Amino acid sequence: MTDVTHVDRASQAWLTDPTVFEVNRTPAHSSHKWYARDPQSGQWSDLKQSLDGEWRVEVVQAADINLEEEPATAESFDDSSFERIQVPGHLQTAGLMNHKYVNVQYPWDGHENPLEPNIPENNHVALYRRKFTVSAPVANAKQAGGSVSIVFHGMATAIYVWVNGAFVGYGEDGFTPNEFDITGLLHDGENVVAVACYEYSSASWLEDQDFWRLHGLFRSVELAARPHVHIENTQIEADWDPEAGTASLDAALTVLNAADAATVRATLKDADGNTVWQTTGDAEAQTAISSGPLQGIEPWSAESPTLYELDVDVIDQAGDVIECTSQKVGFRRFRIEDGILTINGKRIVFKGADRHEFDAERGRAITEQDMIDDVVFCKRHNINSIRTSHYPNQERWYELCDEYGIYLIDETNLEAHGSWSLPGDVLTEDTIVPGSKREWEGACVDRVNSMMRRDYNHPSVLIWSLGNESYVGDVFRAMYKHVHDIDPNRPVHYEGVTHNRDYDDVTDIETRMYSHADEIEKYLKDDPKKPYLSCEYMHAMGNSVGNMDEYTALERYPKYQGGFIWDFIDQAIYATQPDGTRSLRYGGDFGDRPSDYEFSGDGLLFADRKPSPKAQEVKQLYSNVHIDVTKDSVSVKNDNLFTATGDYVFVLSVLADGKPVWQSTRRFDVPAGETRTFDVAWPVAAYRADARELVLQVSQRLAKATDWAESGYELAFGQTVVPADATATPDTKPADGTITVGRWNAGVRGAGREVLLSRTQGGMVSYTFAGNEFVLRRPAITTFRPLTDNDRGAGHGFERVQWLGAGRYARCVDNVLEQIDDSTLKGTYTYELATAQRTKVTVSYTAHTDGRVNLHVEYPGEQGDLPTIPAFGIEWTLPVQYTNLRFFGTGPEETYLDRKHAKLGVWSTNAFADHAPYLMPQETGNHEDVRWAEITDDHGHGMRVSRADGAAPFAVSLLPYSSFMLEEAQHQDELPKPKHMFLRVLAAQMGVGGDDSWMSPVHPQYHIPADKPISLDVDLELI
Repeated sequence: MTDVTHVDRASQAWLTDPTVFEVNRTPAHSSHKWYARDPQSGQWSDLKQSLDGEWRVEVVQAADINLEEEPATAESFDDSSFERIQVPGHLQTAGLMNHKYVNVQYPWDGHENPLEPNIPENNHVALYRRKFTVSAPVANAKQAGGSVSIVFHGMATAIYVWVNGAFVGYGEDGFTPNEFDITGLLHDGENVVAVACYEYSSASWLEDQDFWRLHGLFRSVELAARPHVHIENTQIEADWDPEAGTASLDAALTVLNAADAATVRATLKDADGNTVWQTTGDAEAQTAISSGPLQGIEPWSAESPTLYELDVDVIDQAGDVIECTSQKVGFRRFRIEDGILTINGKRIVFKGADRHEFDAERGRAITEQDMIDDVVFCKRHNINSIRTSHYPNQERWYELCDEYGIYLIDETNLEAHGSWSLPGDVLTEDTIVPGSKREWEGACVDRVNSMMRRDYNHPSVLIWSLGNESYVGDVFRAMYKHVHDIDPNRPVHYEGVTHNRDYDDVTDIETRMYSHADEIEKYLKDDPKKPYLSCEYMHAMGNSVGNMDEYTALERYPKYQGGFIWDFIDQAIYATQPDGTRSLRYGGDFGDRPSDYEFSGDGLLFADRKPSPKAQEVKQLYSNVHIDVTKDSVSVKNDNLFTATGDYVFVLSVLADGKPVWQSTRRFDVPAGETRTFDVAWPVAAYRADARELVLQVSQRLAKATDWAESGYELAFGQTVVPADATATPDTKPADGTITVGRWNAGVRGAGREVLLSRTQGGMVSYTFAGNEFVLRRPAITTFRPLTDNDRGAGHGFERVQWLGAGRYARCVDNVLEQIDDSTLKGTYTYELATAQRTKVTVSYTAHTDGRVNLHVEYPGEQGDLPTIPAFGIEWTLPVQYTNLRFFGTGPEETYLDRKHAKLGVWSTNAFADHAPYLMPQETGNHEDVRWAEITDDHGHGMRVSRADGAAPFAVSLLPYSSFMLEEAQHQDELPKPKHMFLRVLAAQMGVGGDDSWMSPVHPQYHIPADKPISLDVDLELI
């Protein structure tokens, strides 16, 4: 609504009128801080009063109230029967409304079918009330001729507001401030604010984001007083000229009641409080400040986030400062130059993630500590950018990104995905919202305007986004024009043009979601006019983020400018179960229908903010420093734009069969954007004789502690493997070794160990040491893995169903037990896989009197049109006490064929730690490139599995659950209390994929062909 006439009565009709999106709302303005001198105490005050804390609330059906006569809006209303609720907070997390999660579809679909802009009849409204007494600083400012506003920083989905029984205003777009002037409504003593917060309004058609549909006052509410003369808005251009090496500062100030002030003084200070520049000019309603060229300014970037402070004082005719404003500024230039996105003259690559504001307890009512934790995670994992998907975030988030150095795509609160598509992304042009419908234009332009006005001055904000997955239309042209009318410098991002190229003019960037690397490369090779960004890629749902290196490899193309992983954190909510336990739940678990169930579990972080194993891959591939190690040198490629590597330490190590045997610390100073090679005299000769292989390793680490990591924290690494000279220890026969070949079984005893091979059970039925049994049932062939989310989405289960039971139900059709010599017994078992082809697989055990057993499983390959094999090897049920795993392979986190940019070394973990708690239980815990693994109890007793001489490394996992337990469970708390441990030793397992979780299969090079031989060849030893 653009009419400036004050409205003093609420109207329910606004809820379904898209042309009414605010009533009596204060125009959007910058989020700068302001202070005034209290006339009584002489102290400076920020003139803010928090109304956070306990409110009273009642949730009712919207049809049951009449806004114009609702008693709960009256000042004298008795709200003692209302529930208590904390603000900020959600009605759902307070137990007052039910949780709902949907992705594309609207939450009412199938229950009701309203046509836009109408809304469901089943619509809740929360009647909030809070009593407050105006603080002294706010009251004094009001008494001195100032004004007081009430500010709602976040709410969903529409609010009507009353103060002391008088109607104040109406607001939508709950992700930017809704602010209302209440100066004339306040009185001495106790005041009352009442809010009617609606679940649905016409705004709901614009807020169909892939998130939990949470409602209520979920960000802070506060009173904000303004002095009589007040700087209402600041629009700052803090530019950096990379060619001249100079900065300049230009600011446009909107000064209320400027005629009652004399001058405005602007002071620029550095981080130590030193004055860098100062000017004074006349106070005018529109006051312009311009510094001209500034020398000695340090530019801002994510690598070096240098901030300055701009203080603006308003001075009256007596020479007294009557208001001071403060705004952090960072000097930087972000442009599209020759079709390339540049910051401070250098081509930028966004190594990003899409981030919802989310906490498993509080929903979107996140805390400052949550935000700090998220920024720290980004910095520690080489994530340099965040897209605020799909709405403007809390104001504090932008300040933190300015301070720590995180680039932002700031996204308008706009998604209408469910309005224009049917299942399968079938376009329905006649139902598009907003499309080219003029009645929606004002609301959409207002949303992008509110975001820009609030966030304009943050150096971290590099790109404005018009929203997400809302198709296109003339409304977006209006939004695009409005953005560039305000900001001629920052580019505009909008992915929706990919659905209709007639609207290519509404984005300055070619931005797509879930385009495969080969599709992106085709664009980059075809003389592109625009820089390229993947606004969403690497769908990190469950066990995912495979083949990410195919995307980072595109950085060699100048117009490839990176992408944003979907997404940052799992959206799952803690709930108390009937047995009193608390566990994470996903969509559908709250009786919400329709639902998209576990599709909200796409995070690099689990919902409890613990990093998922996927983050290991992201950290290494997103690193700005790439280290290539050879047997006589180290090459360091520094992809930082501005920062040399001289301030880091590089720790050089030699691992002999995984054991650290040598270390040295160096400084490799490589300028930004350059690659340099340094000679290194690795002491290979000193350790070669006693090892089978040497790992030469270089680790880039922080030389000094930062705000986000301790000194010595590793940012990146490089390794190479050098063959060494040692060989396996030759077989020796213990003096007490004996072999017994019976009618039903054959056995070997020696060195305190015993092996028993069965003629009827299809393999080894006993393996003991000092009376401890390691075989509960004979190891079984496995050709299956628990489906990942990506497997389910791509139909891998359907296509590979024959492998589900091929190994599990394989039958032994032949066995041969033979004594090879005085110290060796061999049992060879021939299995038919449970497939139509009845492929023969041989499993052989060669047992020695020194206690060692060679296990060899051989798949010959099967011709024909067969699907690839998910996994091949053995799964072994162990006694429950063998929970510890120590291995020499890639780690420390789980790795897969297409996700193993990890360190080769010796790692220690356990079955419980290796079970990653993905929302939907699935494949987890695998470790690739394993040379040996030790499975032990807490006393160090157990079994060592080593690759046989000349054999390839293997994959291993140790979990408290079997593959079929994981496959059958739909929640983590459905998994049983462990009674056994389950060891998998695999010759191979297919990759996990990551392009998306609904269509794209694992890439062919990471499959296991069914027509090729597969061999697992390992030695077993009880320890």
